[in-house]
Amino acid sequence: MPRRNRSIAAAGIAGILLAGAAVAPAAAAPSPAGGDRPVTSDRTSPQEARRVDRVPTPTLDWYACYEYAECATVRLPRDYDQPNGPTTEVAMLRVKARDQQRKIGSLFVNPGGPGGSGTDIALAAPYVLGDEVLDRFDVVGVDPRGVAASQQVRCFPSVKEQTRAYAGLNVAFPWTKAEEKAYVASSKAVGRGCSTTGRPLTGAMSTAEVARDMDVLRRAVGDRKLTYLGFSYGSILGQYYANMFPDRVRALVIDGVLNPNEWVGQGKARSLSQEDRMRSAQGAYKALREILVRCDRAGAQACALAEGDPVASFDLVAKRLRAKPVVIEDPDFGPITVTYADFVAANLGALYGPTGYAEVVDLTAALLVLTDPAASPAARRPATADVTRQAAKAREQARRYDFPYDNGLETFLGVDCTDAYHPKDAGSFPARAAKADRRDPYFGRLWTWATSPCARKTWTVRDEDAYTGPFNRRTAAPVLVVGNYWDPATNYRGAVSSARLLPNSRLLSSDSWGHTAYGTSACVTGAVDAYLLRGALPANGKVCVGDVQPFAELPAEPGATRRAEASKGALAAEGAPGRGEPKRLPPVVAPLPAVGTLTVR
Repeated sequence: MPRRNRSIAAAGIAGILLAGAAVAPAAAAPSPAGGDRPVTSDRTSPQEARRVDRVPTPTLDWYACYEYAECATVRLPRDYDQPNGPTTEVAMLRVKARDQQRKIGSLFVNPGGPGGSGTDIALAAPYVLGDEVLDRFDVVGVDPRGVAASQQVRCFPSVKEQTRAYAGLNVAFPWTKAEEKAYVASSKAVGRGCSTTGRPLTGAMSTAEVARDMDVLRRAVGDRKLTYLGFSYGSILGQYYANMFPDRVRALVIDGVLNPNEWVGQGKARSLSQEDRMRSAQGAYKALREILVRCDRAGAQACALAEGDPVASFDLVAKRLRAKPVVIEDPDFGPITVTYADFVAANLGALYGPTGYAEVVDLTAALLVLTDPAASPAARRPATADVTRQAAKAREQARRYDFPYDNGLETFLGVDCTDAYHPKDAGSFPARAAKADRRDPYFGRLWTWATSPCARKTWTVRDEDAYTGPFNRRTAAPVLVVGNYWDPATNYRGAVSSARLLPNSRLLSSDSWGHTAYGTSACVTGAVDAYLLRGALPANGKVCVGDVQPFAELPAEPGATRRAEASKGALAAEGAPGRGEPKRLPPVVAPLPAVGTLTVR
């Protein structure tokens, strides 16, 4: 994530042909009905088969780690066209199936990002996945090349040079002309750094390379075909694998779905920003407006903003903050500055969780008072406390030092900028962002600026073996596509269009809140688990309903309201939960470098 000195984050913002290699058999690919009928599929291209199948099956030297898991590292070709050339180290973690005698195989998982840690989400699996899935699968997480415990990408030779390059990125998104100028300059500096110092790894971080790694590692764990569950950007990794290796799919689920053609940029769309293609801001605005409309319906007893017009109140706060940031004097924290960009980003961060509607209302109601010069001291006191609570909640996550080297932003960009086409000049982003904001209010700017370092004049490194399509190949087993109506990051329309692209797929929709849908209701979780285990697809047109709905009573079970811990240390300290214990939401990683900030000056 972009480093925010003295800042507080308010919200957390994927070889069966090898001669002489012994490949252990795995369960047959399930048919949609759960039987073993053969399914006619497209074939892996000879070129892709040659690339991965001539790499010898790695021997995985697993060792015990994090109390209840096993870890391993493996060296894989940096360039699959040179199988005996330079390598990169890739980290893996697995949580073994509880019932090894009835094990189906391995379930590969990816939390998104790009730049999210597969080993983190695999360690969290016992808190997230259904008990029957945990009984029958070894859950395997892979840190994509350049990321987390794998060999790390570094775009700068030192923390000092990285900090100087990042200086202009120290806002949620630029709003003033001066901020825009600084953001463009830093975007160019980061693009140049990743295209020079970051090489050769930045030129080998495309999603296609990670899909190739996953196919080799599928073979290494002894599975004839891949079983996969990917969230958010993990939906891109899943679709790449499905289209590069269509006959090697046993069961593949993608949740929080991005359309791969929109991700890459095809034809004339190559010159557009990625946000112009994917329209994440449209999904975020749709969710925000629906919350404000439901607030009005719920009335003042359930929603504080309903004392007036909630939509107008939100817009009034935004208008006031555009004109002038508010500085809140807090005895514990000191001055807390809230800018317009902070307000928008904090609300986007809130929308990532099913109960985020309460944060949207509380923050907006508090700032409605605090931005009003006529507000009395008595009214300001509780409003100040509401904002301070958000700051206190996230202060533990605040970064108050520069060491060690943090490559979080570089892992995000190393994949996105190398994978996809982006506008040529970072200097064009102020106009692009303003246009996106007119189209999709509040969030258009934020989502557009996220990829400004990818401008092609300064991000010049490419992967000659990146995959750009087609994305409509028929897989050996269906792809289950899960889309959430109110997802603020992966617009629901991405799930609909991706399902239309894939000829052997099934769309499962969910009327649920937050980013991704697994865990938000027994309906979604049960449907995904049934497909992974038995190949049983939900009915055509099936729509689930999330357990949490704005301004309604919260469910007794906590799983639909909070995410599993992503920290390996915290998970290891807790230990694996037992069978039947309440589940939590997956620790997905947003496809955005940073959201949600309140700045302590």
